[in-house]
Formats: sequence, C-alpha cells, structure tokens
Amino acid sequence: MKYYIIAGEASGDLHASNLIKEIKENDQQAEFRCWGGDLMEAQGAKLVKHYRDLAFMGFAEVITNLRTILGNISFCKKDIVEYQPDAVILVDYPGFNLRIASFVKEQGIKVYYYISPQVWAWKKNRVKTIKKVVDRMFVILPFEKDFYKGWNYDVDFVGHPLLDAINGGSTFNRDAFIEKNQLDNSKPIIAMLPGSRKQEISKVLPIMLKAIDDFPDYQFIIGGAPALPESYLESYVGQKNVKIIYNQTHDLLRSAYAALVTSGTATLETALFGVPEVVCYKGSYISYQIAKRVISIDYISLVNLIMDKMVVKELIQGDLNYKNLVGELKKITVDEQGRANMMKDFDELHTKLKGGTASKTTAKLIVDDMKK
Repeated sequence: MKYYIIAGEASGDLHASNLIKEIKENDQQAEFRCWGGDLMEAQGAKLVKHYRDLAFMGFAEVITNLRTILGNISFCKKDIVEYQPDAVILVDYPGFNLRIASFVKEQGIKVYYYISPQVWAWKKNRVKTIKKVVDRMFVILPFEKDFYKGWNYDVDFVGHPLLDAINGGSTFNRDAFIEKNQLDNSKPIIAMLPGSRKQEISKVLPIMLKAIDDFPDYQFIIGGAPALPESYLESYVGQKNVKIIYNQTHDLLRSAYAALVTSGTATLETALFGVPEVVCYKGSYISYQIAKRVISIDYISLVNLIMDKMVVKELIQGDLNYKNLVGELKKITVDEQGRANMMKDFDELHTKLKGGTASKTTAKLIVDDMKK
C-alpha cells in the first residue's frame, strides 16, 4: 500500500520515522512519500519538503508568513492527488494538517491522525472538524481519550512515542560521549535546550546564558536542533564558557545532572530521561497576549499537564528572567530533597504513559484497518 505522511517539525520527524519502520514490519509492500525530515527519509520515504521550511511559531509569525503557508498547502494537495496514496497519515502540526485532512477526505482517501492536535488547550470546536475528516485518531496523552469521549468521539490511546525513541536507543556509554565531545568529566552537566525555531531561541537563549557565571562548578552544554545552522547558535554564545553539541540530544540528556528547557516536547523528553529541569518560555509580545486570552490550560509543559500538578517549575514570559532562572536552577542542583521529589514524580509519569510501544501499536492498527 502507498502511504503519504506529513510531519512539520523535528519531533514529528522522529515519531513518524519510527512509525514508518513499524508499518514496514506489518506491510511488506509499503511505499512512503512524506513531508518531514532526514529521519523519515532514512527509513525509505520519498521526502517532498523538509520541516525546516515549514516551521512558523506563534500567531504573529504565522500571519507574517501566511502567503508561504498557503502556497505549501496548495502544493501539498496537488502532490497528494498525483501520488494517489491508499492512506494519508498526519502527525501533529494541526494548522496545516487539518486543512489537508478535509481535502483528503473529499478525495475518498483514508485519513489517520497520529499525535492529536492539542485541541484540549484551545479551539475545542476543532473536534467537530476532526470527527468529520479523520477516520481514526491515535492519541499519546492519557487524558486525551477522556477528552474526546466527552465529544462522543472514540480514539485510540497508544502511549507516548518518546518512550519508543528512548527505549529503542543504542547502548549508551557516558565516558565515550564525554571523550567524543571533549567535555570535562569532573563537572556535572547542565543541558540547555533552547528550542528548534529561531523565534524561540532568540527570546530564551540569551537569558539562559546569563545564568552560567553563577554555577562555576557545572559545565553548560547547548543541545543544537538538527535543522539549525551551527553559526546561528554560535552567534549567541560569544565568549561564554559553553559548548554546543548537535544531533545528540538524547545522549546529552542521558549525561545531564539538570536542564533548562524551552517549553515543548523537550520538557517531556527531559523528564523521561530522569533529568530535573526548569521550563522556560518567552514569545513575542503580541503572540503571548493572544495566547493568554485563548488558551485554557493550567500549565504549558507536558509534564505538568499529564501529572495535573506543578512537577517542574515553569518560567513564562515576564517570569523568565536572570534572577528567577538562577533561583530555580539552584533548587534542582543544590536542594537534594527537591531533586528527589521531582524524580519520584518522573517515575509516576513513566507509568502514566503506558510504556514504549506507541509506534508498534499504531502501525498495526493502521495496517489492520487498511486491510479491512
């Protein structure tokens, strides 16, 4: 069968690549065409457009780049018609993918959605559209199944795909990682994950860097996202005593004692590796003001949302400043009890996320459904 898969960012590329791998196990004749990244391409999918050309963050940024976005949507529709897939699999990326879902449904092609849009945070009425245009929804957060049930829509909770990526990793050797990257084996590592989009990095990374001088007994390592040019992060670092490591985020987290993480999937990723963290978010003034008025959730990090309590500290917008960041980072590096409490909550988080078979489960459900 022929599958057309659309992922619009780095995390989607990772999870979609694992899904492609598992679909091939269930469908020996599977062919793939995709919007995504290097990982999907490495699994044998024909890459149409890379996610680095699709990443626009925030309300203001989307409006500014609207012509480009609409052009991409039009091109995608045409490409799907020409490819004539048996199924289209959409991975998160809702602003784009829900428009494509409506079109695909009209063409009589099966529509599967892996990793639900966060409609429970805002635009809850989008569920009405989802029910009409998505044949089957696969959700990765435990509370999402109950949310959709409240809208009389049955979905499949498959567990979180980050556990697939973490559990499926190769055997890790910390000493080899330290030596390979010429790090100091005598100092604990504080990982800095400032995000994958230039808009968020420009707001968050300069504040993170200010905290370095207050922690002389630690070494700070920036995890660079794969789509970023190396010169971009280096332009922020200057003379600061900090290293940048690219395409090794999981190994960096396996080696880290604590982390400063920009809000997003990385906050959950960090917790699943058992690394105490401070969550950081700062957007453009206009985007933040709009978001504050339309988003109806108590927390911005997935860790706190899943646990339904404040497990990791969130420093948002004006609260993200040098003083607060240093104070919160000390709580998870110096305060042993604070670290222990957070680690205990992380263990519970693992249990809630239904352990490490999301890609395998979703692939089997899709292929079985197609065979019917």
